Amino acid sequence: MKVLPFKIPKPENEALVYQEERLRVLYDQLHQHSEIQISYVEKGAGTLIVGDTINDFSPNDILVLGSDVPHVFRTDLNFSEETVVYTLFFDRNSFGKHFFDLPDMKIINDFFNDSEYGMKILTRKKKIIKLFLKLKNQNKVQRISSLLRILDHITKAEKTAISSFVYKKKYTDDEGKRMNDVFNYAMENYMEPITLEKISEISNMSKNAFCRYFKKRTNKTFFQFLIEIRIENACKLIYNKPDLPISSISELCGFQNTANFNRKFKEIKGLTPSHYRLQRF
Repeated sequence: MKVLPFKIPKPENEALVYQEERLRVLYDQLHQHSEIQISYVEKGAGTLIVGDTINDFSPNDILVLGSDVPHVFRTDLNFSEETVVYTLFFDRNSFGKHFFDLPDMKIINDFFNDSEYGMKILTRKKKIIKLFLKLKNQNKVQRISSLLRILDHITKAEKTAISSFVYKKKYTDDEGKRMNDVFNYAMENYMEPITLEKISEISNMSKNAFCRYFKKRTNKTFFQFLIEIRIENACKLIYNKPDLPISSISELCGFQNTANFNRKFKEIKGLTPSHYRLQRF
């Protein structure tokens, strides 16, 4: 299977694609597609990598991913036996080249700019979810109407950017496979020591070439990326295992000492692991 680019399966001349996924594991390979994606997560949780940022996804999340934004969903199998996600795929020209340029659509223009870095919707979620749940039984015209109402709610809602940097060029198949292999290895082995020699071997590049390659495409070093993976997994352990000592969480997430873990955690999350635990509970 080609990792990148990924084509959304759709009938010829269909402007809007509605997709309902009920799977144990979402499509967990790094990919990008020309369509804009709006997804409602009804069930399931895990990690979402978009551009330069590692996020989590969980029930009731509403996520927007722009055209050609590289991303990967990594389902957490410890959270749920099934992941349920409803998604709409479309592009700016789906309903005609100038449809979204009409004066009546001016309010929606910010949506396309904001989607370039991905975004998570924070408010108006109940209204948006209600529209998503109606899509299954709607005809094509009704779905287009629902999309426009969803877009209207999103433009008026509070939201937060998912990433701060997105590699603007489309990945080739070889590039996509290389980055996918690196991401997968890091997410599967973050609890173990990972050397530059090993990750360069995974990428089939020299150490210097890999460092330049990864930094250009993510705007950070591989080890910055690895630390963020470890911290995100630490957050999950803090939330799901409230009685587990912070020192044990540090060790389980690949940190060699608790002091370094505390320091890196505060750099990324803005507070210590202990304060993070108190805040969550």
